[in-house]
Amino acid sequence: MNVLVINGTPRKHGRTRILASHLVDTYNTNYIDLSSFPLPLYNGEKDQQNIREVKQLKEMALEADGFILCTPEYHSGMSGALKNMLDFLGSDHFKNKPVALIAVAGGGKGGINALNNMRTVVRGLYGNAIPRQLVLDPVHFDSEQQMLTRDGKELVENVVDELNVYLEIAKRLMKVRS
Repeated sequence: MNVLVINGTPRKHGRTRILASHLVDTYNTNYIDLSSFPLPLYNGEKDQQNIREVKQLKEMALEADGFILCTPEYHSGMSGALKNMLDFLGSDHFKNKPVALIAVAGGGKGGINALNNMRTVVRGLYGNAIPRQLVLDPVHFDSEQQMLTRDGKELVENVVDELNVYLEIAKRLMKVRS
């Protein structure tokens, strides 16, 4: 299956990058890192469709069977970089595709609002946000080793396992429809 992981943080370093790198390395997915993938601020004007990175983003999203969206929680929502990227896409990129949502929070009760924010936007794009979602707190990261802890890896694995179930269901549904 062709899964596209989106690292939704604009930061060059940090826990969301550790998470996204773990996903890419462990599950051999495709990857867009918004800290190094230069997208302009979305304005809805047609000339933006001719930008090389916008074309690349749209092509990768069309080819994807599903997505894993990773974001830090900024002021009770997803990162502005992730929302900006999603604004360049439409229902033709997401319709009937499963989407896993993972937020990286600072601890306490953070993260859930970012997940709700992403779920709302994915629904607006006609994507299917899977029921299992995840908030990773600082305790799920080994900062010295720049990796997830064993517990963090297990939590991520549970989300990926559920995403795979929904990817298989989507694949079967597409066969029935064709």
